[in-house]
Amino acid sequence: MLRRVMVPALLLLFGCTERQPEARDGAEAAPYPAQSTGPLDLAREIAAARVAAVTGDAEGVDRHSREAARQVMRSARIPDSTRPIDPEAARAAIRPMAGVRSAVWIDRANLLVMVDSAALRSDRTIDSVCRALEPLGDTLAVVVNLQNLSATGLEESATLSRNCQLPTGERAWLQGKRRIDVVPREELDAFTAQQRNGRR
Repeated sequence: MLRRVMVPALLLLFGCTERQPEARDGAEAAPYPAQSTGPLDLAREIAAARVAAVTGDAEGVDRHSREAARQVMRSARIPDSTRPIDPEAARAAIRPMAGVRSAVWIDRANLLVMVDSAALRSDRTIDSVCRALEPLGDTLAVVVNLQNLSATGLEESATLSRNCQLPTGERAWLQGKRRIDVVPREELDAFTAQQRNGRR
């Protein structure tokens, strides 16, 4: 067990860099950032597992090996498959939130949440959704897609998407970017820029 953990851990040891959650327009940082705990933390767990193995502490070997494996998985942005979030439990947790009209799963990773005002179409709301989901499992496996049902323009109608634990635009391992809007974000940005330039 120790050897299986140490090999991938050592491969990642010198490539792990500690990253801090990014600030977003006055909103709080992502509630449960999937950041590396740093190469020194990983090295400590590996060293502790080796000491436990030498001293015959089987429980210590298992504990430190599992923690080293967990750190490697988080550094690689691989969701914990032992803690999947039940779709119906997730919807039940989100429905009572103020301003939420509905919540549906588009696929296993993408959760579409519809709110009733422009003010709620924000990273802060995504953070609140992620906090509600956290007790149910590993939110690294979830991308929240937020839509404003009362939108009056193209910009307000655009879907705001983010993985619960990663900065905007980034995804977990094997988690592709799902196109939600009819008008792609790139085209909407270009249209908005044209309108802005036309008003000058």
